[in-house]
Amino acid sequence: MRYLIFFFIIGLTLFTSSCRQDFEFEPSTGGLFFSKDTVYLDTVFTNIGSSTYTLKVYNRSDKDIKIPTIQLGKGQASKYRMTVDGMVGNNNRVFNDVELLAKDSMYIFIEVTADVAEANPTDFLYTDIIEFRHANGEVQDVDLVTLIQDAYFLYPKRFSDGTTETLTIEGIEEPVYGFFLDENDPVNGNEYVWGNDKPYVVYGYAAVPGGKTLNVQPGARIHFHADSGLIVGNGASFKANGTLENNIIFEGDRLEPGFSDVAGQWQTIWLTAGSTGNEIDNVIIKNAAVGLNIDSNDGNFMTIKNTQIYNSSLIGLYAKTAKIRGENVVINYAGIASLACTLGGSYEFKQCTFNNNWSSSRQVAVLLNNYYEDENGAQVPFDLVQADFKNCIIYGSNTYELSLDPATSGLFNHSFTKCLLKFGSSSNPLYSFLFDNPEVKRNENPKFLNIQNNQLNIGDDSAARGFGDDVSVPFDILGNPRTTPFDAGAYNWTTFQD
Repeated sequence: MRYLIFFFIIGLTLFTSSCRQDFEFEPSTGGLFFSKDTVYLDTVFTNIGSSTYTLKVYNRSDKDIKIPTIQLGKGQASKYRMTVDGMVGNNNRVFNDVELLAKDSMYIFIEVTADVAEANPTDFLYTDIIEFRHANGEVQDVDLVTLIQDAYFLYPKRFSDGTTETLTIEGIEEPVYGFFLDENDPVNGNEYVWGNDKPYVVYGYAAVPGGKTLNVQPGARIHFHADSGLIVGNGASFKANGTLENNIIFEGDRLEPGFSDVAGQWQTIWLTAGSTGNEIDNVIIKNAAVGLNIDSNDGNFMTIKNTQIYNSSLIGLYAKTAKIRGENVVINYAGIASLACTLGGSYEFKQCTFNNNWSSSRQVAVLLNNYYEDENGAQVPFDLVQADFKNCIIYGSNTYELSLDPATSGLFNHSFTKCLLKFGSSSNPLYSFLFDNPEVKRNENPKFLNIQNNQLNIGDDSAARGFGDDVSVPFDILGNPRTTPFDAGAYNWTTFQD
């Protein structure tokens, strides 16, 4: 029996060894297929690395092949980098004898970091090719195209001892990675004027100290890196006055389409306590943690007009004991609240649209509050002198899109006149004013054009059509004149085009 087992093992070994065939790779002669003939790496800022893009290469033949050379057309001088099937090759630019099995494929991952001076001066495109050089002399190639944008870069100074500039902010224990703007920066010039000749890219917190004013001009584009933002200090001013034709845009610095609506890419625009003379008009704020963070002003009302705030991971407009007049303000998508008026204050919003379709069961469109709790859990009240909403839409994906959170003492004054609200049934006396009230339309659909794309325009069948009064906001957010019967919300109704 022992010999039978021995001969069985010997036979099995001979059988398996006779069936095994080592792969024999033939030099390639062309015929590769590609997932795309041009790889567009979208737009990047000068000298800022891109995201990683993918090209898939197919060998659809029945032969195992070896590609003699895969390389970037500009060779080692190329500003593109790639990995081929997980390999880095010669400095991520040249690869030799790359093997590819029959009926198989491989991935090439591509990145770029280039200066605008290296791009084509007429269209600012930086280009190259990936060459696949075969044994018979045939060359196949795939184009690489990237748009390079020049920009003003604002960031903390680095000192000779290796440390970087930081800011000390009241109420925050640790220094914040940030810097004060400079009137005479050797590279950027006057950093208190942000123009529209090229974008601004901010790293860390850019700060405006007391006595200074940051003027943001029509058409300016400001991009914040992760964990970055803008701080306007006590006694400082922020004036961002765009126009209907030239909005000012604040957003993140990831320019790829996949990041166009990703919340929380940067922190906030923070108008701290005591900031003065702030003005915001025709501004778009996208993809922050908190779009506008407004503390108690200088005691005077500040104005926010014709402003859109979208995709805030926490709050769109976060006000604390502030004084704000808002007209034609549109806020959509926020993790907690589109508008949060907290710690009391005075607010008047006319012809505004506050919607919240964040995918959560706890988000709301509007939150009103007049206290905070100290470390012992005791309420510290602040007077909510007024919170007046006129001709506004307060809507969203949840059953209750208005949250009232009063203290046991202190003023908590609010009014909703000719407003369309989303709010379910309730026996809470706080909300009794919403029921059987001709000044309020409850749970009637505004029928926005496209909520997901932040298009909160209303159509001819919207419940907001014709529901408003004349509240002295003569034009809608698109500059169209308002006429009787007036609509609720920031947009006049229009007939949607298919």
